[in-house]
Amino acid sequence: MQTQIYHGKYEVEYSIVNISELEGALRIDAEYYDPVYLRREKIIEKKNSDYLENIAPNDYITFSPNCDYFNYIEISNVNLETGDYIIEKIHCDYAPSRAKKLVSKNDIIISTVRPNRNAVAIIYHKTKNLVASTGFCKLTAKKINPKYLFILFKTYIYRDFLVRKTTATMYPAVSEYDIINLKIPIPSDEFQEQIENLVLQSHHERENTEHFYNEAEEILLNELRLKDWKPITKKIVLNRIEYEEEKNISIMNLSDVLKVDRLDAEYWDPKYDELEDLFRNYKKLRPLKKFMFNFQKGIEIGSENYQEEGKFFIRVSNLSINGFIEKDKKYMSEELYSQLKDVYEPRVGDFLLTKDATPGITYVVKEPVEGIIASGILKLNINENEINKEYLALCINSIIGKLQIEQSGGGSVITHWRPEQIKELQIPILPHRIQQKIASLIQQSYKARRKAKGLLEIAKKSVEIYIEKNEEEGLKYMVMNH
Repeated sequence: MQTQIYHGKYEVEYSIVNISELEGALRIDAEYYDPVYLRREKIIEKKNSDYLENIAPNDYITFSPNCDYFNYIEISNVNLETGDYIIEKIHCDYAPSRAKKLVSKNDIIISTVRPNRNAVAIIYHKTKNLVASTGFCKLTAKKINPKYLFILFKTYIYRDFLVRKTTATMYPAVSEYDIINLKIPIPSDEFQEQIENLVLQSHHERENTEHFYNEAEEILLNELRLKDWKPITKKIVLNRIEYEEEKNISIMNLSDVLKVDRLDAEYWDPKYDELEDLFRNYKKLRPLKKFMFNFQKGIEIGSENYQEEGKFFIRVSNLSINGFIEKDKKYMSEELYSQLKDVYEPRVGDFLLTKDATPGITYVVKEPVEGIIASGILKLNINENEINKEYLALCINSIIGKLQIEQSGGGSVITHWRPEQIKELQIPILPHRIQQKIASLIQQSYKARRKAKGLLEIAKKSVEIYIEKNEEEGLKYMVMNH
């Protein structure tokens, strides 16, 4: 097996593979033998390395749902950028069929489905009955630092190795066998420990991110006496299991129903009346239109203009209260981006608000992004003399905005929030000094998040340099950039 370069009118690199070298005669596609992959394999062969199954086996205990509740991690619950994960608490009687793999602290879980998304996570905490989906390959580090192994699989090098091993086109997946038979480069203990330090520092900063944001939200809700508010509930028993269910019966006058032209029961859920009663106790409420000069809707470019690479087409699913996220990114051509960017590209300080699918996600842009917002996202022009933008965003993202949006939003398949409803969203006006304090905490949350992201990037780049060059260069990069 060798790679060669043809020097003609165009320079072309290609691979020559003997029949005996085909992988069990199972892979004859040219992409599999791309010279880039072969070159990387040779580099790793020259380093101290071992097969993954020898240093981090994928053995696991099968979960038996014979408890009350268990904690579950699904592939969609993994943050593609940081590797953080959301845990769902599920009653054992309703355990998904894929909830099979018990995981423990320091285990690494790698999605075998669509590995190009790079859904890889490391378990940070001891959690009882923590179960991962069978869509993950679960690794337990025995002879290697788990934090280093986590970062290794977050590098583009090992992401591409997994993509290389995928089969099928509509629903590409990699087998656990192919994962555990990858060769893993093993640097010195010192290098692995330095990577571990970066991973732990990054995790600490992400905890700071949540701490600052939660503190800001707590100040807001305390001021409005909403901190411990919950809808009135009643207890029900189903299949001998006791549940708490929200009170869900309202008796309304026909005149009230006709006034708002809403006959659906969801609109008249008692929890909205409860929140309105609490709002009545707070006199300083203003509709959003009092602070909004105007708004601009994004643009729909059509799926026919989606590309594998290019400039970011920012859809509703790519916007969160913390900024732009990598989930199922779509791209457009440089040419189309150039035509649209002057009008539809978000700038630092812009106030973005979603109106479709998951309406009410609000974010004040904090760093430049080369992309175009989709039609489900609005760019609002806010009067900053009247209200702090970060404070306003928190109000809308909190329960204050969520319940109002939940009630007023319409649509059977996709929820829509109409412009006239957006303008009437009620915003509580706290004193300027409190708004400033809340805004300061939101900024601290953002800075911690940015630092956490930077630390992970340093760790990934250091490992990539170690693989492509040597350990000394990787350590040098680490020291210069940390």
